Amino acid sequence: MEALIPVINKLQDVFNTVGADVIQLPQIVVVGNQSSGKSSVLECLVGRDFLPRGSGIVTRRPLVLQMIHIDPEDRKTAAGEGEGQNGLMNDEVKVEEWGKFLHTKNKIYTDFDEIREEIQAETDRMAGGNKGIVEDAINLKIYSPKVLNLTLVDLPGLTKVAVGDQPEDIEIQIRDMIVHYISNPNSIILAVTAANTDMATSDALKLAKEVDPEGRRTLAVVTKLDLMDAGTDAVDVLCGRVIPVKLGIIGVVNRSQMDINNKKEIEESIKDESAFLQRKYPALANRNGSAYLAKTLNRLLMHHIRDCLPELKARVNVLSSQFQQLLATFGEPVGDKSQTLLQIITKFAAQYCATIEGTAKNIETSELCGGARICYIFHETFGRTLDSIDPLGGLRTIDILTAIRNATGPRPALFVPEISFELLVKRQIRRLEEPGLRCVELVHEEMQRIIQHCGTQELLRFPKLHDRVVEVVTSLLRRRLPATNNMVENIVGIELAYINTKHPDFADATLVNMIVESSERERRRGKNDAMVEPTEKGDKQLSKAVAQMATADGIVAPKNSRESLGSSSWVPTWVRGTNPPPPGAKVPTTAAEAIAAATPPMQQSPRTERKSVGLNLLPDVPDVPQMRKLSTREQRDVDVIKRLIQSYFLIVRKNIQDSVPKSIMHFLVNFVRDNLQSELVGALYKQDAIENLLSESEHISQRRTEAQEMLEALQKASQIIGEIRETHLW
Repeated sequence: MEALIPVINKLQDVFNTVGADVIQLPQIVVVGNQSSGKSSVLECLVGRDFLPRGSGIVTRRPLVLQMIHIDPEDRKTAAGEGEGQNGLMNDEVKVEEWGKFLHTKNKIYTDFDEIREEIQAETDRMAGGNKGIVEDAINLKIYSPKVLNLTLVDLPGLTKVAVGDQPEDIEIQIRDMIVHYISNPNSIILAVTAANTDMATSDALKLAKEVDPEGRRTLAVVTKLDLMDAGTDAVDVLCGRVIPVKLGIIGVVNRSQMDINNKKEIEESIKDESAFLQRKYPALANRNGSAYLAKTLNRLLMHHIRDCLPELKARVNVLSSQFQQLLATFGEPVGDKSQTLLQIITKFAAQYCATIEGTAKNIETSELCGGARICYIFHETFGRTLDSIDPLGGLRTIDILTAIRNATGPRPALFVPEISFELLVKRQIRRLEEPGLRCVELVHEEMQRIIQHCGTQELLRFPKLHDRVVEVVTSLLRRRLPATNNMVENIVGIELAYINTKHPDFADATLVNMIVESSERERRRGKNDAMVEPTEKGDKQLSKAVAQMATADGIVAPKNSRESLGSSSWVPTWVRGTNPPPPGAKVPTTAAEAIAAATPPMQQSPRTERKSVGLNLLPDVPDVPQMRKLSTREQRDVDVIKRLIQSYFLIVRKNIQDSVPKSIMHFLVNFVRDNLQSELVGALYKQDAIENLLSESEHISQRRTEAQEMLEALQKASQIIGEIRETHLW
């Protein structure tokens, strides 16, 4: 059991070498109000006067004190550690006690006055010379045959009012510092309270109860028993009748300021303390005093270490695994730079392609990226944008009527001119070009964004190589952008180049649409009040009439012409094909004439058109009337053009919605995916540039060194804990 504390000291040394606080080791934390006697308690435990003294706040930095017990035969070995170090010690110097600071490396102090001066100088160096405090700890080891193995932390005393250079929130800062140390579940809290104050007002016990409500790791110390008022004693306090403390309450007698000024020896002070306790508290003398406090702390710390070691071993193993993984991400020092460069390029290209294909190992769960986002752009963003475009958007009735009149020239037309339809439908088709180009832009941005998802740890090791890879990929994407945009523009240009009015979907859909809607209006409003709008039933009838004419002209009839004709009261029987035409009746020879023959007489809707401005090509010719009722013929022609535009626009939109994503995939996505690695190798794999590209970042190099040192420290710690198992000290 006694060997457990040196084991913890070894672990503390291991982690001190790397300056890490990743493991919370068992230690005793001394907490108390300012001038409550904390420093005197520590000096009594060490048996030497070595701490700075004075009025007000003296301890302004945490002091981690490791007391290491040595046997007389170990003195020469321990002294040999300092051989040749500043000439302070060699094998011929015979000393029983000495100290070492972590910040002075192997320098050994045999004079405890020098230790006090070094503590004061190091405190002033970090905290200033005017009462300021800092959280950086001072690590001190005391080797002596007179001490027990203990590890204690002396903290600044709790105070209320700022003095000197102290900030206004000095009370909060000191409190937070103390809570940080005593919150360590592996620490023992030594709550120091002066006997000449009310125990119920002890801030130290209050803080200890906050972090250790069950009191399993709190030990109370009552100092200055000799300074209590005459006629009073601390029997009730020491017996736990005032405030019970689970681990106990121990009373001690400190040296007075006069004793300190007269340099009274600690050993003599301990004798006087024992005599005082025998005289004042004879029944409690054997359970109080500095000697009993040291033994109690040693016993508690050993049992506490034994309880904490299993958790420490598990923590060390977990951290070792984590730092091994971290070190693996930093990679080994580069050997063959040419081979390393090719490996990094190949890995980046493979990861880039895998992100596009959706086969990457590290798949994003917070947002769409790569191929999934490209798919979303194609079918959600681009598709919905096209679906939201109104086939007749921007077309007014007066515009259509003006286009029809302009297309007929000086002679009034008997039928709707086809050139007006082509002119207007091309105008609508051109509106599909902008969404296609925007789709290309969105895919290009996503391809650029994929680069950030492929920034492997190996690539981040070399910032210059990373920058060049980004530059090459960006350049490749930029070069493919014009070709892709041109293809999208050509797709729209192809649709504009030839308006295929013989498209099977176009002819059937148009006729069916017109007749169905006209038939529905006729049923709703009556035969004489119907608007010129096509219905599905009439479309079937008209389709058959047109099919009969087409058959007579040697043209193959569409499939819908084979459907049986329904009855309609307003469609003449000779149009329906049931009777021959009457004498003098004009037989329709074109689809437009068939529509006119199958369309009932139309009355102008009382609703007036929106105010619009007509197109005036000749200044001396009046514009088209802005507000007037359309004639039956004009309304019919406008409705026919609208239905034709709508039907053909839907066909073109469907083609573009299918062709644009395919073009983007071929000219941009697939091209970059197939040629990325060759582009990177051609641009980066050059002998004169390899050395510069593989120059490692100083930040990565430093972090690798730190991770390596921490891993070695953890491995040593694991080995030390393993030795405890073998010696059955657990």
